This record gives sequence, C-alpha cells and structure tokens, in this order.
Amino acid sequence: MLSPEERNWLLDLARSTIAARLRNRELADDPPAPGPLTEIRGAFVTLTIGGALRGCIGHVIGAEPLWLSVRSNAVSAAFRDPRFPPLSDSELPAAEIEISALTPLRPVSGPDEIVIGRDGLFIERGSHRGLLLPQVAERYGWSPEEFLDQTCRKAGMPSGCWRMDDAKIEAFSAEVFGES
Repeated sequence: MLSPEERNWLLDLARSTIAARLRNRELADDPPAPGPLTEIRGAFVTLTIGGALRGCIGHVIGAEPLWLSVRSNAVSAAFRDPRFPPLSDSELPAAEIEISALTPLRPVSGPDEIVIGRDGLFIERGSHRGLLLPQVAERYGWSPEEFLDQTCRKAGMPSGCWRMDDAKIEAFSAEVFGES
C-alpha cells in the first residue's frame, strides 16, 4: 500500500508532467527514494473533466518503476488516447487525475473467483485483448458474469467469449486514488 504522501507525490507528478508537456518544458528526472514508488508495477492514469472520461492509458504489466510508469502514462492519457483530441492548456485546470497502481496478474477460471470492487480483468483470446479496471464493474453495478462479458466486448469479442477454451482470463487488484 502507498502512503498518503506517496499517493500525493504521484498525483503531483502526473499533473506537473502534463503541464510541462503543454508548455514544452523538460520533464524533471528526480527519482524518489527507494521504496514503493520505485517498485516495478503496472499503472493506469485516468483523466476526467466534469465527470466525463477525457483520457485513460496504462500498462497492465510493470516494465519500469511505478513513478516512471505514472509519468509516461500521464502524458499518454493527456495527449495520445486515440479516443480524444490532445488535452489543451485551458482544459488542464478542470482535469481530475486518477491513478491505478496495479498488482501482478493472476489466472482466473471463472466468475466464482472474481470479487467486484477488488478485481480488474484482463482477457486475451487470439489477437484480441481487453482490460477493465476494478472500479468499472463497481461503478456500473455489474455481476462477475457481466464484468467478464463487458471485458470481452472491450476486447472486440462477443459477450461470453470468456467461456471459450482458448480464452485466457486474468485478474489483478489496483490501488486507486485521485485528486480530491
């Protein structure tokens, strides 16, 4: 678990990184002290404005320290999410930042192993992949089966694809926190 200070540090890092990119400034390269922020973890950064999604990008599998993952995903969520135009300087003050720091993936065989509110899902079948964060199922009041179906749809596959023998289902947990 991240301390309140570590969470605030990551939120400040995400906002200052986006601001630096908007103003064409160099990104600070000051790593935090060794500890949870330097552990290799997957992370997502979500931007909303007025409660509406404005960008969400991340990595399920950690490939770099958490602080670097948050920094790079903040830039991607603000400027590279293909669903939205790049964030503008005038939008930044209204943008709310949420960070999801992920645990490693674990295999799941079906809905009985999924806890809504705790688990996020990653489904893979052939070249199709889809992921939904833990807070999505809770926000929409989905059952574990609905959550699996919606993750299939996110991957571009029909509902129920998770029942196929060649479907790979994995779950993860996330420490989710945002600006208040």
